[in-house]
Amino acid sequence: MTELRVKKLAVTLMDATTDKDPLVQEQIYNALCYLGESEPEEILNSCDEYLRQHEKMAYPHRIIILKAMEAVVKNNIAYLDKSTAKIVIFLASNEMTKSKEIIYDWQQAASNVLVAAGRRFINKVMEEVLTKFQPGILPHYFIMQTFANLSVSNVFGMVPFLNSILGTMLPMLGMAKQDHMKSVFCYALQHFSESIQEYLANLDKAPDPTVRKDTFSNEIFSAYDVLFNIWLQSREAKLRLAVVKALGPMSHLLPSEKLEEQLPKLVPGILALYKKHAEAFYVTKSLCQILEASVNVGSRTLDTQLDALLSNLHPQICAPVESSFPLSLKNHNEVLRCFTVLACTFPDRLLGFLLPKLENHNERIRVGTLIIMRQIINCAPSQMEIKKPFILSSMKLPLQDNSNKVKRAVVQVISAMAHHGYLEQAGGEVMIEYIIHQCALPPDTQPRKQTPEADDLTSDSVQNISINTLFLISTTVDRMEEVLWPYLLEFVTPIQFTSALTPLCRSLMHLATKKQEEGENAILIHYDTHANLPSPCALMARLLTVSSQPYLGDGRGAAALRLLNVLHLNIHPMLGQLWNKMISPLIEHLEANTEKSLSPKEWEDKLLLFLWETLKAISDNAWICQFSMEMCKQLSSYNDFPSEKNFLYKCIGTALRVCSNKDVVQKQLQELLETARYQEEAEREGLASSFGICAINHLDETLAKLEDFVKSDVFKKSVGLFSIFKDRSDNEVEKIKSTLILCYGYVARYAPKELVLSRIEADILRNIFHYFDTKVLGIKVETKDLTLKLCLIRSICMISQAIYNSAQSDAFIFSRKAELLAQMMEFIKTEPLDLLRTPIRQRAMISCTYLVILEPPLSKPDHVELIETCLSSVLALPPLDVLKERDGHVPDALHKETLYYDTISALKELLKSMLQKDLTPHGLQSMFEHLGPWIRSSKEHERERAVEVSATLLEFYRDKLNVSTVVPFYNLGVLVALFSPRCSDSLASIRLHAVDCAYYLLYIQLCYEGFAHDYRDEMVERLKDLKKGLEDPDFTILFNTCYNIAMVIGKRLPPDQLMSLLLTMFEGLADPDQNCSRAAAVMINALLKERGGVLLEKVPVIMALIHNKLQEVDEEHLRKAAQQTVYILASQHKTAVVSSLLGSSLPFDSHTCAMWKALATEPTLTPQILELLLDKVNRDVPYKENKSFLLGSTYERIATPLPFAATCALHEIMSAPESGAAVMGLYPHLFVALLLRVSCTVGVQLPKNLQSKERKSSSRSQGTRNLDPCRPGFQKLVGHWVTYHPISSLKSASSSDSSNGQDIHVRPRVRPCMLQFIWIPPFSLVMVCGPSDCAVEALRAMLTQGGSDEVVKSVESAGGWELMKSSDRHHDGIMLLARAMAKHAGPKLPLIVKNLFPMLNSVYDLQRITTTAFFAELLNSSVVSDLILLESMMDNMTGRQKDPCTLVRMLALRGLGNISSGSPDKVRKHGAQLLASMVNGMDDKDDPNNVVALEAMTSLSKLLDHVEERDIRSMLLHIAIRIRPFFDNENHELRTSSIVLFGNLTKFSAGNCEDVFFEQILNGLVTLLLHLQDPKPEVIKACKFALRMCGPSMGCEGLCDMFLSHLHEDRSLHYGEFMNDACKHLMQNYPEMLNRLISTNLFYFKSNWVDIRAAAPMFIGFLVLHVDEEHCKQVDLDQLLSSLNVLLKDPAPVVRMKVAEALGRLVRVV
Repeated sequence: MTELRVKKLAVTLMDATTDKDPLVQEQIYNALCYLGESEPEEILNSCDEYLRQHEKMAYPHRIIILKAMEAVVKNNIAYLDKSTAKIVIFLASNEMTKSKEIIYDWQQAASNVLVAAGRRFINKVMEEVLTKFQPGILPHYFIMQTFANLSVSNVFGMVPFLNSILGTMLPMLGMAKQDHMKSVFCYALQHFSESIQEYLANLDKAPDPTVRKDTFSNEIFSAYDVLFNIWLQSREAKLRLAVVKALGPMSHLLPSEKLEEQLPKLVPGILALYKKHAEAFYVTKSLCQILEASVNVGSRTLDTQLDALLSNLHPQICAPVESSFPLSLKNHNEVLRCFTVLACTFPDRLLGFLLPKLENHNERIRVGTLIIMRQIINCAPSQMEIKKPFILSSMKLPLQDNSNKVKRAVVQVISAMAHHGYLEQAGGEVMIEYIIHQCALPPDTQPRKQTPEADDLTSDSVQNISINTLFLISTTVDRMEEVLWPYLLEFVTPIQFTSALTPLCRSLMHLATKKQEEGENAILIHYDTHANLPSPCALMARLLTVSSQPYLGDGRGAAALRLLNVLHLNIHPMLGQLWNKMISPLIEHLEANTEKSLSPKEWEDKLLLFLWETLKAISDNAWICQFSMEMCKQLSSYNDFPSEKNFLYKCIGTALRVCSNKDVVQKQLQELLETARYQEEAEREGLASSFGICAINHLDETLAKLEDFVKSDVFKKSVGLFSIFKDRSDNEVEKIKSTLILCYGYVARYAPKELVLSRIEADILRNIFHYFDTKVLGIKVETKDLTLKLCLIRSICMISQAIYNSAQSDAFIFSRKAELLAQMMEFIKTEPLDLLRTPIRQRAMISCTYLVILEPPLSKPDHVELIETCLSSVLALPPLDVLKERDGHVPDALHKETLYYDTISALKELLKSMLQKDLTPHGLQSMFEHLGPWIRSSKEHERERAVEVSATLLEFYRDKLNVSTVVPFYNLGVLVALFSPRCSDSLASIRLHAVDCAYYLLYIQLCYEGFAHDYRDEMVERLKDLKKGLEDPDFTILFNTCYNIAMVIGKRLPPDQLMSLLLTMFEGLADPDQNCSRAAAVMINALLKERGGVLLEKVPVIMALIHNKLQEVDEEHLRKAAQQTVYILASQHKTAVVSSLLGSSLPFDSHTCAMWKALATEPTLTPQILELLLDKVNRDVPYKENKSFLLGSTYERIATPLPFAATCALHEIMSAPESGAAVMGLYPHLFVALLLRVSCTVGVQLPKNLQSKERKSSSRSQGTRNLDPCRPGFQKLVGHWVTYHPISSLKSASSSDSSNGQDIHVRPRVRPCMLQFIWIPPFSLVMVCGPSDCAVEALRAMLTQGGSDEVVKSVESAGGWELMKSSDRHHDGIMLLARAMAKHAGPKLPLIVKNLFPMLNSVYDLQRITTTAFFAELLNSSVVSDLILLESMMDNMTGRQKDPCTLVRMLALRGLGNISSGSPDKVRKHGAQLLASMVNGMDDKDDPNNVVALEAMTSLSKLLDHVEERDIRSMLLHIAIRIRPFFDNENHELRTSSIVLFGNLTKFSAGNCEDVFFEQILNGLVTLLLHLQDPKPEVIKACKFALRMCGPSMGCEGLCDMFLSHLHEDRSLHYGEFMNDACKHLMQNYPEMLNRLISTNLFYFKSNWVDIRAAAPMFIGFLVLHVDEEHCKQVDLDQLLSSLNVLLKDPAPVVRMKVAEALGRLVRVV
């Protein structure tokens, strides 16, 4: 019976192999394999029978079964009995040979079965297969392939058969006519030969150790004869390839004499194939095997084939390797193996062939030859040992090759040579030098050409390879130590090896360290035996110089310093201790920085200090002199390295400074002057720095040498020589003069101050002006040379600094100060005002900065001229962006930007220097008299620079001010008024600097009042906090900040300054910048509000003008003034104002809206107006219903005008922050009225008259459609209070709305009207908003002003305000409002609830819905219970269960359910009543969409945690049965709620209900487990919850623990593994439930959801996988198989896959 069932399962699966989906086929294969694991013999027999019974079954489906059989045989080979094996072997043999034609996949699958069986049953397999391998009859193709594969898979079992197989096969070779048969014979011979070789190599493990090579030699030779002499001549490439693959292994088995005899034909025959086959790998592999076999037998005839071999193999190495073709690389390696074989046998002839090839200039030939050389050097070291000198000498020409590929190959050969002792031979040093040359390769300057060769090398690649090779041979090849040390030092100083310095230093460091380990003296260099090594001075000069650019060349600075440290004994014996102390911090400094972060100046200073300390420590004048001369010798080497040369000059100056031999100093200075390249800027700087540093200790000698040089013949000859070339002479001479002038400046800078003062005018300036030839000393020869001018300016600056820093500067009268200042001003004036060409004006101002400090003081005219000249030269420049684009001498935009900021900084420093001379209010006033016009300029960039400079000056004034007596700051008001309007300038930077100016001015005032410098005034400090508001371009924030700034100024301004401030600020109303004009108006009003009550006396006059002003105003500041008057006087005219406003027609214009807000500013008036408007809102019906003209019988709702207008008025008033107190007083009445007003406006249209106005407006402008009130963010375009809602710039809104030129009643020049208000356009909210928008906005305003702004924010963040306007989601918006009220406005709820109770009986459905929704959400909060409102609200909710409106009934149930979270302690008391309501809701008959039932289930789930068990138990079974149909409902919300409720019900299943409810759990278990694959995530989450809840009630601890540990809501679930474990527990604890569980799963075979249909058969599969044998009888296998068979035809592949998987597991129940 079991066998029949297994067979039935197998047949079912095999029937399904016709499925076309590959994944399903794979699963069927896996299922058959699974069945085979349990019942291998039955499955194999079933497969055998099935295939025999279905002879006509298509071979693709037979393949699946055969592959499954192969897997079963492989995995169970040890357990199969002989009879089953025989059946399988016979079937596979028949399947393999059934068709005489080759059907590869089918016959291969059958052959694989035989090979799998042959691993154990080799005799049986051979017995069967040999019956089809008869002498004289050509065998089937796969018979031979099977033999071949068997010989590989079972060597020891198969080799004994090979002799007879070969004996039978050999005669057949001549019978094979078709190429595919010949190929398979070759394939067999190849594997036979390989198996025989393996057998012979492992005779100790072989069953017959007597087997010898001779056993097979003759047969193999016979086969060889056919293959080589006949088949190899075939035109078919595949056959030739098969022959070649076979000949290689066969050659090892040929008799030695036969092999020797055949070699003259065999080798040429193989070589000839290279021309016939594009892919050479198999040919080369076979050739290599033949060569190895020949060498093994000691062939003598191979010598005659050597030339042919080399000529065929060498080109293959020379050809590029195609990396995209793996066989290309394999062939390359095989060819190298061939050369290795030949090198071991014919070393002389091989080298005789290769070395001449190195002289060939063809790149590929040379590279290929070098690759072979590397191979034989590495792999045939013993044969090459005596050839080393010969090989080294042959490398001469490759070393000269410029090809990057050749260079790489040479480097690799040298690396091999280093490891095998070649470089120790004569000529080895040349190889090392070559490596270092490659380490110093310059980078590629030309872009790489796109070539078809993948390995097109760059110089960088060669350099990297060389660097790695040098380090490798230095550190890993012990024998190279004596070769490289100290030889590598020869390459440190030559300039051409600069790029190689880093790897050189690292290798030398390693070598030197090893030398140190040998002993202290081991590292000492014996210069007598190493004459070519650089001297210690040369080494130190070189390494120190290259360290000045430490990050070049991969960090050569640190490498050079480390090498210098380790060489200290060779440099000078006195340096060890000092350098150990100083070099480590230098290296650490480099490591702590990067190339970008390192300060070049700081690093140079550190190195120069290091040099100075070193020379002091040496204290050997002769050594120092030699060192300075060595540095001078090296100068010319650095002509292409300006930065290093500049530093080397400084090093020379440092050495001369320490040198005590004055003759040497003068000689070296003379040499520097004679050899300098004056055209190079870096060299001029370096030379001048060198003279300056030298002058520290040799001032007289330095000055004398400079003066002597001009008189010397060298200078005169230079001038004379230059004069020959008239185009160049002036320029060259000017450069020499420039350098000399600069030298004098550096001498003044560095020389001792006590010595240099006396020499400045007598020597230094005299010579400077002599070279400059200007009018300063009466000689007028103008120069146009930029360099000369800049050098003069810099020298004057350094001279001025030297005087200023001198201790005698106060007593020093600089007689030529005025002349120098005049020259600097002349330079500044000649600079163009539209270009930033040169740094002349910047450098000249820096010089002036130091000059003005010196005595004597400037005259008044000179003072004024200097300020005016510098201001006009800098502030009038074009904007930076324009300067960047214009041409000039500055090379690029980045340098121009740097120069620009440096110029601004120089101007600031100059003005501060001048202000320092007169730190008084008068001096400050004088400075701002010059700056004032620039501050008020109409050009933004001029204002920006002027205000920035002003802020800097005022900060400087405050910091430097020292008030000894209290004096009045008489011009404070004027200065504050100068900057205050700039707080709203169009540029944010100006605004911020303007506040800084006000800030500093107020602190200056406090200083003059006697406060200390460190005193901090709380009010003035507020200005810093207010700066943030000036960064925002929003006008509201901007002007509000200006207002606050004005308030601060008003509080701190002395009374006597108020009028001057106001008068000056009124002048600011005419500022060319409109923003500043507006700011002036705002600040004037703020000051008046803070400090003046004078406007009250002028109220009658202003009231007479207010109406006209509001209509006629075009200037914003006048509009603000008029509105300010309205705010002050509105309370005196409340009756007339209210009457006027109430009589206004809709829509309100901007003036009416402004007046409503003005009324809100009067606290005593506002409550009266609000009560009046509330009466208007409630007096009339909210809307009227009219039959729609377009919709026929339907009615449209039209808002009634009076409540609508009153609502809008309420919105305008409550939008004002001042209305807050009145709103608080009327909070409950306002809230209820507006809440109900919102409910009655949903879906209501504007009154007819407003609709007509809107249509007229629309006809005039298409732009009105952009004002759709339902559009998100619309409120940003209409009038709102600042505190109510942030808005964007209305100026931009106006321009964008009128961009098409249509009139939409927006006055484009209107601006924000006052500090607290946003500008109101001429249409109000009514004009473009529907009634619902207006009501919602009024409610928002009311909550905001009523202190419930948190409610507004909460509802806003949840999108509640928009929901309230929606017909479908109105109740959701109300519930969000109720939730926010309960959280943030609880104390206000009792009166609100009391006023809302009557509305539950309203005639309007929407009002009942709104009220019920509001109450329902309130019940969700504890505030209801706290305020003793629960019982009354619950009773009202219960009463709504009979409401005719379905939505009201649903909301009532929601409210009752919410008691569980709002007042959980009250649920127990009212449990029975609440449960009854929920059960009634689930039984609601008038609920076609189950909306009420859904809410009832959801609410009941919430209540269950709090009710008494006795209340629920009586209903438990009824509820469980009632909700069960919802588990599979199409509505996922119903599925979710019902499943969650079911999980909650399990809490009450203990006791009397346990058995009954356990039955319900079992009924629902399958559903819950399957719905873990539900398409809706929320349903999956519910199922996880329900299963976790059901677990403890199921009486299975393992299942319960699994549910609790795996079914986390926030974790993903591996469903297959989970179901496997779940079914295991189910079958262990409830095996009797098997049939019931399977039957329930069968129901879901017809589910609409694919994943559930797939999960059901998987569920069944896991159940039967884990059921015990004794319970297997429960399963109705026939019914199950029938159902699975039907499901196997499911359109979804995933379902069919799971069915196949389940069928495989059914073997457990058969």
